Amino acid sequence: MKDSGNSDGTSQYSHSFFGHPRGLATLFFTEMWERFSYYGMRAILVLFMVDAINRGGLGLDDRTATAIYGLYTMFVYLLALPGGWLADKFFGLRNAIWYGGIIITLGHFSMAIPGNTTFYLGLILIVIGTGLLKPNISSIVGGLYADDEQARRDAGFSIFYMGINIGAFIAPLVTGYLGEGINWHYGFGAAGVGMLLGLIQYKATEKYLGDVGAAPEVTDSPENRDKLFRKIKIGLWATGVLFVMLFAAVSGGYITINPVAIADASGLVIFILVLAYFAYIYIAEELTGDEKKKIGVIAALFVFSAIFWSGFEQAGSSLNLFAERYTDREIFGWLMPASWLQSVNPIFIITLAPVFGWLWVWLAKKNLEPSTPAKFALGLIFLGFGFLVMMFASYYVVGGNQVLPTWLIMTYLLHTTGELCLSPVGLSAVTKLAPKKLVGQMMGIWFMSIAFGNLIAGRIAGQFDDQAIQADPTLLPDLFWIIVMTTVGGGIILLLFSKPIRKLMGNIH
Repeated sequence: MKDSGNSDGTSQYSHSFFGHPRGLATLFFTEMWERFSYYGMRAILVLFMVDAINRGGLGLDDRTATAIYGLYTMFVYLLALPGGWLADKFFGLRNAIWYGGIIITLGHFSMAIPGNTTFYLGLILIVIGTGLLKPNISSIVGGLYADDEQARRDAGFSIFYMGINIGAFIAPLVTGYLGEGINWHYGFGAAGVGMLLGLIQYKATEKYLGDVGAAPEVTDSPENRDKLFRKIKIGLWATGVLFVMLFAAVSGGYITINPVAIADASGLVIFILVLAYFAYIYIAEELTGDEKKKIGVIAALFVFSAIFWSGFEQAGSSLNLFAERYTDREIFGWLMPASWLQSVNPIFIITLAPVFGWLWVWLAKKNLEPSTPAKFALGLIFLGFGFLVMMFASYYVVGGNQVLPTWLIMTYLLHTTGELCLSPVGLSAVTKLAPKKLVGQMMGIWFMSIAFGNLIAGRIAGQFDDQAIQADPTLLPDLFWIIVMTTVGGGIILLLFSKPIRKLMGNIH
């Protein structure tokens, strides 16, 4: 049984949060404010980059802005892998959250200062900080519960994820109002204030976490650990020096960086790395035939997961630009910020997540619950139907009209439905399919699929260039139709192969 005592001698259960350990409230509000900062900045990021310089924006073209957006969201997920590893080996989960939160705050405040250098520096800091904070805070949630409290732990995670979506809902309303209505940098600053509040709350109530996550999960001998730490320290210093030199060279105009070319190259690198990794697993790891089949299923899910996120993550880029350029947002003479529509998805998540949780249980009791591949397929098909709505909306735009926000709201409803069919199911499937010794690595592969999808999303969004659309009005509906064909087509293919894939899964449903 896990020790539930705090360092001050009190029990972590002496105070409760909706019947759960009081430490859950600490993590709930920390994550709520962190997600407030992330989604608040994300809601106005592309809009700021494409806005004219004389209006306070960066004046970038759509292809460059969305490539930067894709690279940013990709690295947020990729750096979760080393962030989790560093916390396990050296910092401890709680210190990683604290350090990560500080770095995120500095990043947002850097973006609040006008200037290209401070903008890009801020993006880099947020990526690094999120890589430290994001994977480790979820791990502490699970650590608040004893091993025999599985049902209670699951309920605790449900409450925790509610905090994520509350932050994601509030954030665009605040940062969008300030950024679009007053000054972009006020919006970025508000995101930083949110993370700062989360840090203050975290430190003030950290005692309720007891000993969970206070120390690293040491698996090596102290001597080996110290040697490894010295090597990593040297590597980090060398990387830091190279980064400062590169950043200075770019800022001084001595080196020109092409975000579009980097995004294209990054996609190819990730794809090759994943292929090489799966090849290594099959060759080097001692796996049974059943385990190899399940690893193959994870590889297949990686592909379809990347397809899903490449469409879903259009929300912050192409769909955000559609809201800003082609949507009638005037309400009784007041112009609603385009970024406010980014709050629609979290609202649907909050309202629909319990419904889907109940639905899967109800279907399972009647032996009608879809298999994991079938749920994935449904997620892709719902996503495609959302873009089908946008295709019809774009025909009105081609005719020279602006469309009502209800088109985007309907799209986000369908996308949220797809998300609830795929995202939690995928996380669960990976933990069940992966051999125990490879669970952490397979979860890393899952996050790489999201990172890959985010990168592709940025590249696709670059095709929605306003000038190109003005020159060729049929381009907008054609682009949406291609996404519909890709996502719905992928879902249908997965449905057709769901039975063979289900057989490969063995005893896993």
